[in-house]
Amino acid sequence: MGNVILRYINLMVVTLLILSFFSFSLAYLFPGHPIENLTGIRLENISQIENTEFNYSSGESLLVQYWHYMGSLFDGNWGVSFNSGLPLYDEITNVLPASIELSAYALFISIFVGIPLGFLAAMKHHKLTDYSLLSISVLGYSIPVFWLALLVILIFSLQLGWFPLSGRISLYYEIPDITGFIMLDIFLSDIDNKEAAINNVIRHSILPTFSIALVTTTLIIRITRRSVIETMNTEFIHAAYARGLSGRQVLVQHGIRNALMPIFPLLAMQFTTLLTNAMIVETIFSWPGIGNWLIQAIYHQDYPAIRAGMLAVSALVVIFTMSIDLTIRLMDPKRRRLKRAAI
Repeated sequence: MGNVILRYINLMVVTLLILSFFSFSLAYLFPGHPIENLTGIRLENISQIENTEFNYSSGESLLVQYWHYMGSLFDGNWGVSFNSGLPLYDEITNVLPASIELSAYALFISIFVGIPLGFLAAMKHHKLTDYSLLSISVLGYSIPVFWLALLVILIFSLQLGWFPLSGRISLYYEIPDITGFIMLDIFLSDIDNKEAAINNVIRHSILPTFSIALVTTTLIIRITRRSVIETMNTEFIHAAYARGLSGRQVLVQHGIRNALMPIFPLLAMQFTTLLTNAMIVETIFSWPGIGNWLIQAIYHQDYPAIRAGMLAVSALVVIFTMSIDLTIRLMDPKRRRLKRAAI
């Protein structure tokens, strides 16, 4: 167990170092002088160049510059946004929780809808229920996220008026920013109308959550269906039937656990898809997350914000995915015995 944990930590550290090097290299890949890309200052005279390059160590070798960049990252000095003039570390920590919250809502719905439907499709294998669920999953997976978001806005916001058009919460409510997660901030705050504020947040979250969760739900249905079918055709399941157990007993006592264990690592991989789709949906619904923030940074050619935002999102995906995979491997005895080359 200790060797597995150590190998995962080494792999995570190496991956994060590679990501940081690519983030460092973006300053040289953007058009223009690297110092102009990082500071937004037009270098018109030699004294200004020397003074500015000293702060970023750009007059040194690339290795020294990278070392200086890593030191700035750990110190929380991620640069300053051209657009707002605020430190990027503060801006990213303000917008990232909104994206995580929206992705968590979508993942929760995808799991608690997709897994039961996947089991239902598997237990009705080659029947009308199975074919119907497969058809729905293929159709849902084929719908582009941005088109679905625009469609639900047109139907449920503009025509029916059931849900708000955009935003995270109405401007009527003033919620103090304590953690960045608005539901938790409402519970921790001392406002009088907490129940109304929670209902308002839920109404604002329904349409963007549905737009993101649909694709992941359809994928989870097919993953669960395949895993359950493979598990129910194994020898130990046939042996359970031979002992006289009913179909319900076999499914509850042997089928569910053994079918779910191969699914969980694949579910962890869906976090990347959820976060990517969330970044698209945030722009359409004006959701104040890092996706909408990055799009605005691209529009304004805010190079420091683009570099820091991409690094933050990439590091979050790597840490989350590897942590979930490590947890599942430690929980599943069969996965602990995998060979070293499996990582």
